[in-house]
Amino acid sequence: MSRRAATKSRSTKETKIEVSLDLDGTGSTEISTGLPFFDHMLDQLGRHGGFDLKVEADGDLEIDAHHTVEDTSIVLGEAFAEALGDKAGVRRFASGMYPLDEALVEVALDLSGRPFFAWNVEMPEAIPLGTPPFDPSLAEHSLGSFATSAGITLHVGMKAGRNVHHIIEASYKGVARCLRDAVRIEGSGIPSTKGTL
Repeated sequence: MSRRAATKSRSTKETKIEVSLDLDGTGSTEISTGLPFFDHMLDQLGRHGGFDLKVEADGDLEIDAHHTVEDTSIVLGEAFAEALGDKAGVRRFASGMYPLDEALVEVALDLSGRPFFAWNVEMPEAIPLGTPPFDPSLAEHSLGSFATSAGITLHVGMKAGRNVHHIIEASYKGVARCLRDAVRIEGSGIPSTKGTL
């Protein structure tokens, strides 16, 4: 089987992004977005997903983090979709409960080819994380932009949690572990009654 990998880039007046992704990697990451907290979350995605992930992002952080987070997530989703190819043999579905100390997050996803994102996470009020600051509300926007761009159905729901860092990190780790499970090859056909995903 050929390696499932892709490199994608995006350049606008607001950001310049390059992402390299290998779904059959070892969890090696090299992340640089200018936002240390976001780097930390993308590192979780690569390491716990078992993907080799390299991200280089240069954005207008002097305005705020929104453009950098959104565009990086879009390009990551595009790379994920391209690396998956026709999805022949993939497990397709995955779900689970993921704790991080007091936080508990439930994640379910389907490599459906139909973009849908549900975020049922009521986070407590929190100050931005890291310097430059990452607004906690950007976690929803990041994962939603990724799911839409990747063409996956993704549900994330919080069962418990008080610490915003823990809630967000449990969410990224849970998405990573579900992606790792869903992309696993366990057959040869395309897992759909339509014959395509």
